[in-house]
Amino acid sequence: MAAAGGEPSQPAGDDLFQHFYTEVKQIEKRDSVLTSKQQIERLLRPGSSYFNLNPFEVLQIDPDAKDDELKKRFRALSILVHPDKNQDDQERSQKAFEAVDKAYKLLLDPEQKKRIVDVVHAGQEYVEHMVKEKKKQLKKEGKPLDMEEDDPEMFKQAVYKQTMKLFAELEIKRKEREAKDMHERKRAREEEIETAEKAKRDREWQKNFEETRDGRVDSWRNFQAKGKKTKEKKNRSFLKPPKVKMEQRE
Repeated sequence: MAAAGGEPSQPAGDDLFQHFYTEVKQIEKRDSVLTSKQQIERLLRPGSSYFNLNPFEVLQIDPDAKDDELKKRFRALSILVHPDKNQDDQERSQKAFEAVDKAYKLLLDPEQKKRIVDVVHAGQEYVEHMVKEKKKQLKKEGKPLDMEEDDPEMFKQAVYKQTMKLFAELEIKRKEREAKDMHERKRAREEEIETAEKAKRDREWQKNFEETRDGRVDSWRNFQAKGKKTKEKKNRSFLKPPKVKMEQRE
C-alpha cells in the first residue's frame, strides 16, 4: 500500500519488527558477511535507534563470543561501513560507522558488557518462562502442547523481540532520568543565580547605605537643631507677661 505522495508506507509496531527481522535474516542467509551497502542499510533501517541498542545485534556477534572474536568482528564491520569506503554515501555510512563504533566501545567496558549480557539473558529467560506457562495452560485445557516457539528459529525470533523491548524500556527510563537530572540542574542553577543576584543587591544596598550615612546624620542633626530652636522660640513667647490695659475713667 502506498502512502501519500506515492511512497510505500512503512510497517508499524510488530509488523515493522517482523519486516525488519525477516529481511535481516534473509540477507544474513544470502551473505554471511554482507556488503557495505547491505550493512549500512541494516544499521539505518526504520526503528534502528531501538534495534541498535543491543550492541551484540549491531556487531552481529554472539554474547558468548571472546574478546578476540569481538575485536575481529569490529574491524571487519567498521571497514565495510567506513565513510572512506563509501564515498557515494558518506553521510549514511558515517552514521552506520558511529553505531558500530559505539557498540564496540560498550562491549569493551566490562561493567557495560555485563549489564548488556544480563539484558540478553533476561529476554531469553522471559520467553522460556512464557512458553512454559503457555504449555501449562494448554495442558490444563486439554489442548495440544505444540507452539511456534518450539521451532528454534521462532524461539530465537521471540527472544530477539523480547530483548529489543527490554533495551527499549531501559533506554526510555535512561532518558527520563536524564531529563529529570537536567531539570534539577537547571533549577539548582537558577537558584544559584538568584542567590548571587540577591547577595549582589544586598552588597550594593549596604554600600549605598554606608556612603550616604554622613549625609543622613548631618541632615538629622540639622533637623534636630532646627526643631530645638523653634521649640525655644515658642517657649519664650509663652512666658511673655500679658499686657495690662489701663482703665479709662469717666
